[in-house]
Amino acid sequence: MRSALEIKKIVSVGGGVILDASQYSTVDLKAIAANAKADIVLKNTAEMSTMDLRSIASAGKGHVIIDLTE
Repeated sequence: MRSALEIKKIVSVGGGVILDASQYSTVDLKAIAANAKADIVLKNTAEMSTMDLRSIASAGKGHVIIDLTE
């Protein structure tokens, strides 16, 4: 698993990523989303609150895809 800092560096240069949201804090996911220049897909979000998902999506300005199929 990559650290949140490593992922922020990847997404800041345009790399899209698929993340297991259960492995990162909401604060980390918001920071990753805020740096994103490509899409981020969040999986395993069932335990996250709607408020947390909204705040992450808002930080990502259209680059966050939340997988609700699981």
